[in-house]
Amino acid sequence: MIKTHRRGKHKIFIGMSPGVGKTYRMLEEGHRLRADGTDVVIGLLETHNRAETVSKAIGLEIVPRQEITCESATLTEMDTDAILKRQPQLALVDELAHTNVPGSERTKRYQDVELLLEAGIDIYSTVNIQHIESLNDTVAKITGVIVRERIPDRILEAADEVIVIDVTPETLQERLRDGKIYAPDKIDQSLKNFFQRRHLIALRELALREIADNVEEDLDTQGHDSSTFSNVCNIHERVLVCVSTYPNSLQLLRRGARIAGYMHAQLYVLFVDDPDRFLTKTESLHIETCEQLCKDFDGNFVRIRDGNALKAIVEVAQTYRITQIVMGESQKSRWQILFKGSLTQRILRILKNVDIHIISTSKVADIVPN
Repeated sequence: MIKTHRRGKHKIFIGMSPGVGKTYRMLEEGHRLRADGTDVVIGLLETHNRAETVSKAIGLEIVPRQEITCESATLTEMDTDAILKRQPQLALVDELAHTNVPGSERTKRYQDVELLLEAGIDIYSTVNIQHIESLNDTVAKITGVIVRERIPDRILEAADEVIVIDVTPETLQERLRDGKIYAPDKIDQSLKNFFQRRHLIALRELALREIADNVEEDLDTQGHDSSTFSNVCNIHERVLVCVSTYPNSLQLLRRGARIAGYMHAQLYVLFVDDPDRFLTKTESLHIETCEQLCKDFDGNFVRIRDGNALKAIVEVAQTYRITQIVMGESQKSRWQILFKGSLTQRILRILKNVDIHIISTSKVADIVPN
């Protein structure tokens, strides 16, 4: 019987900044797995002289680093060849975005990790959110710091598991002041620069949103169909405003955009175009105005030709993973609603995890146009 080659599994511990506890958590899991009988080694550990990290590494086998001579200086790097020869079940590798010293066989540490994974060795690694390539410009705008060491997004996307190590900005600043992150002479400067509270808040949200995006992308790749829509957990809020040829649609759209702004949600605007009904010139211009206003709010305008408004709204909500629907009050009489049910009631019966906001004509009229 031919034994098939197994690629190693990659688990990444990610945080908003240095000091959140990524390495400590990685070592904790290494100890737990070693106690369960897994062959674990430390492939590369950067303690930065943090006493808690140094202490936590005790008891785990460490693969000695290789020495590399660079411009008459002797430096050390992870000895990938030694790990390959040792063939552990799991190797712990710190600081995934690290750039290897000149003279190393590979330029980046993540490239060493990819080689170990190909050899069938499981890897636990650590990285900070600011080291993700596609977020580099965003991080620079938040902190004013251009991060030089980065990993391609594909490394995060290909990981078998990504764990966010999350602490509050206040806790992180307290750790910094207590000397648990940097040496005393760097504390004040760090608090005035990278470790400002507003920077940490933004980086924390960036980290949590990045992982949320990955979770939703994983759901998409699993091929959920419309029949399973009600069982799918949507992490990000998405607002759908249903507009019509009624004049109050512009005010309704503004209200929906305001709701989307409060929720930091993506805005979608839907117009269901009945193929059996021709729009007048005034109505066509009104819908064009709705579309332009939607674009002004950085929303997505969706126009669908369908004689069944219920079907169209449900399909758009499922396609775009809508979590909030904004509609105007029904134009039907009370008798029509009593005998046939309102559109809102029918939508709620189908889309059980979607909230619907009904904006009355009087409330819409009260909104001052932007």
